[in-house]
Amino acid sequence: MKRHDTRRANELRPTTVTYNIFEYAAGSVLFEQGKTKILCAVTLQPSVPPFLRGKGVSWLMGEYALMPASTKTRTIREASVMRRSGRSVEISRLISRSLRTVIDDTVLGERTIVVDCDVLQADGSTRTASITAASAALLMAQQRWIADGTIEKPFLKDGIAAVAVGVLADGQLVLDPDYREDSEGVADINVIMTHAGKLIEMQGGAEKEPIEWEYIDEVRELALGGLATIIQFFKKHPFSLEQITPKREQKLPLFSLKKRQQSIAER
Repeated sequence: MKRHDTRRANELRPTTVTYNIFEYAAGSVLFEQGKTKILCAVTLQPSVPPFLRGKGVSWLMGEYALMPASTKTRTIREASVMRRSGRSVEISRLISRSLRTVIDDTVLGERTIVVDCDVLQADGSTRTASITAASAALLMAQQRWIADGTIEKPFLKDGIAAVAVGVLADGQLVLDPDYREDSEGVADINVIMTHAGKLIEMQGGAEKEPIEWEYIDEVRELALGGLATIIQFFKKHPFSLEQITPKREQKLPLFSLKKRQQSIAER
């Protein structure tokens, strides 16, 4: 079967990752899967929620948001209406609980790891792409924190990856559906797995009409193939501290107020 973008049914969209997007975040990545673009950053806060105080363990909190221009029709910035959408809350919780399964909460002490996932451009499968991006950003943060003495040993038990499988109107299953396939499909199932191959979560369901149970085995096979490809991609493109080089001193533009003030002062 050929899809509208010429991919095979079991084929992922082209994938790229760029590390160290933010200078101030311990870990940050720009993860692109087709036209879907996720910017993920990891920071560390010096406290934990009240229910964990005094227990000597850390917490992880994930946050997900669509940027206003990430969709064809502008998405309202949630801060402007002072209310998060139910979808953002649901996906934030999915990201959080998925990542917590691979965290050793005794390593960081009473501190909170905050994982911010911002969708710069949405073209389907944004929640699974966010989870994959978050794992890559955490692995980067772990290296930084070990190098600067924040922690003495790894806090991650394993990395994780996620992928979506869609059921189209004609009953065909496709891996990593884009927005067109997702909007025209009858079901969408997300599968989250550790790099070692253990299942973290399978969630989703029918959106337009019920589907047959036999699809679940096919979903599993498609998802496992896609997840193996993603995991192999990150093995070939890991983060290394050597990738971080000191930024060159920025030269002032030829015509700038600051440069003019310097010129006047030198006269």
